[in-house]
Amino acid sequence: MAEWQLYPTRAVLHGHFSRELKPILTVASGDRITGHDIPDAAWNTIPRTGDGIEPVKIFPRQLPGDAGHCLMGPILIEGAEPGMTLEVRIEKVVPGEHGWTSAGGWEHRVHQRLGITKDEQMFYWKLDAEKKVGVDQFGDQVTLRPFLGVLGMPADVEGMQSTPPPRRTGGNLDCKELVAGAALFLPIEVPGGLFSFGDGHAAQGDGEACVTAIECPIKEATLSLHLHPAMMIGRPRARIDGAWITLGVNEDLDVVALDALEEMVALMGELHGIDPTRAVALASVAVDMRVTQIVNGVQGVHAVLRDDAIRFGT
Repeated sequence: MAEWQLYPTRAVLHGHFSRELKPILTVASGDRITGHDIPDAAWNTIPRTGDGIEPVKIFPRQLPGDAGHCLMGPILIEGAEPGMTLEVRIEKVVPGEHGWTSAGGWEHRVHQRLGITKDEQMFYWKLDAEKKVGVDQFGDQVTLRPFLGVLGMPADVEGMQSTPPPRRTGGNLDCKELVAGAALFLPIEVPGGLFSFGDGHAAQGDGEACVTAIECPIKEATLSLHLHPAMMIGRPRARIDGAWITLGVNEDLDVVALDALEEMVALMGELHGIDPTRAVALASVAVDMRVTQIVNGVQGVHAVLRDDAIRFGT
């Protein structure tokens, strides 16, 4: 197993997915990658305020390739082929010292519904990773639970793929459960996988209601990449502390809920050898269906099956 260190230089940063992007690194299954000083989703361009907050290096976008989230990668995994599964083990996520949340001020359906399209308000957070506390300029406090909003690979289509909408191959899933200790499983569509990561969040609620979480640079994030040649999955799955989750993404929230449920029924069959009718009946009484996010054009739902939710019989 090799250890790789990535730093934020123009050579490793990009703002879109594409099967045509040249990989910055080639790794073997099991290798560990640590990203240092990962810029926030907006390339560190949002002005910061607050005493004692360390300045960050700003990375100007080079359009059109940098139109989306600031990502590190892509990383080619030796032996990765379409139909296989990539497991991303999230080992460490340490937020920087500051973050921001933007609400209102532009035409988004959430802002339109709430009548806040005219005036944007910025919330600036001072982050204490050791105490796991974030405090904004009004004195509001939240508990930090840092994770990477974007973990993914390109789909097998031509041209640039925007980063905001998540896909079957991952991307901007914005799932707050993907903290250190979790493992994300993604279907591979292109040779080599071409995995990228970024979009630091210090804290977020299910739904990501105002389009932004506590967006923040990430001081250090360590991931290990594991190839599963014989595992074939239809959509993203994850193993979190004490539970399995399945994730669906679609423009229609009704469809995406069924996608997440369908993947959970399939997973229950694989894990416990039960048929779909029994699985969906048990899911109805023991699986939680949660809205992952509603703000990225493509909606997200994740189904959660706790390990202690069902004591399976014969």
